[in-house]
Amino acid sequence: MKLDRLRGPAKAKRHNARTIAALTGNPGCARRSVLDAAGIDKVKLAERIGFPGSFGQSRFALARGNAFEAMLKADGCAMLRSVLDVGVVDYQDLGEDADDTLGARHDRTRSLLASSTSALIDHPLLTLSVAGQTVFLEPDLIAFQSEGRLRVVEIKSFAVVDGQADAAKVSAAAVQAAVYVLALRELLGEDRVSHEVVLVCPENFSLEPVAVILDVRKQLSTLRRQLSRLSSVSSLVEALPESVSFDVTLPVSSLLASLAEVSARYVPECLSACEMSVYCRDEAAGSTAALGRSVRESLGGVETVSLALDLSTGAASPTPEQEEAAALLRAAARLREEALS
Repeated sequence: MKLDRLRGPAKAKRHNARTIAALTGNPGCARRSVLDAAGIDKVKLAERIGFPGSFGQSRFALARGNAFEAMLKADGCAMLRSVLDVGVVDYQDLGEDADDTLGARHDRTRSLLASSTSALIDHPLLTLSVAGQTVFLEPDLIAFQSEGRLRVVEIKSFAVVDGQADAAKVSAAAVQAAVYVLALRELLGEDRVSHEVVLVCPENFSLEPVAVILDVRKQLSTLRRQLSRLSSVSSLVEALPESVSFDVTLPVSSLLASLAEVSARYVPECLSACEMSVYCRDEAAGSTAALGRSVRESLGGVETVSLALDLSTGAASPTPEQEEAAALLRAAARLREEALS
């Protein structure tokens, strides 16, 4: 299989809810689609070519998150029951038996989900097909609702202060929860799983929990589209030359040549979502795309910063496709000159 050849002898990197959610961040990037479909370890690849990235939470944030989750789940989820207002319902922790295989935990999860019992299930194990791979997903918790519909509960450690939270963090949590909703719907059907998820966070500057309802229908639609695109990445792979390989044991020059064969769509937001972003940023230096999506959209047809500067001063003549962008650039240059004079 060509995807296996792209990866070399290394084992395929397994996806999780975070990596699947990250697929929605830059849907037009062919490079990420190919690397993810082939199961390439992007962290190792970036390190090998000399462009390591810095990802993950700080140790302080991880410790705070673990303490918050442990507090919520203490005494049979007493505090979580209170904030969810679910009353007296059964609580089962599927992660207690460490001897269980992934398949056994998944079977136990499916059996409990298929029942109509109102309960809270901790450490359930779901599956989702991503580019031909079966991905195991473990939500923080699933709440069984008494009306017969399931609702995903996502526990996060970022604070909700005066009813407001960091928009980027809420958005990321919503996409991650949507991954779990999609997996549940594939298992049980659309009708059994609510499109509303419960986000539980600390309130203000304490560890007192607060529950917020999020509607993830938009995120579900985006995820389905991206997963479909990842499944159809075979056309991109088939068009690649036989010499392309991302085997990290190859010389750096070979890896760089292979990366150059797969087009990227770098935007500054990639730095917080993709392990290859530092390399792609360096590669995109001098392009208008590297300045962000709004610049890319406003300057359609103007690929480089140097050309944009020339168009703004009249040193270059625009093509018919560049006329509108050139007018914007000339107006911006005029306003800047007036402001500085």
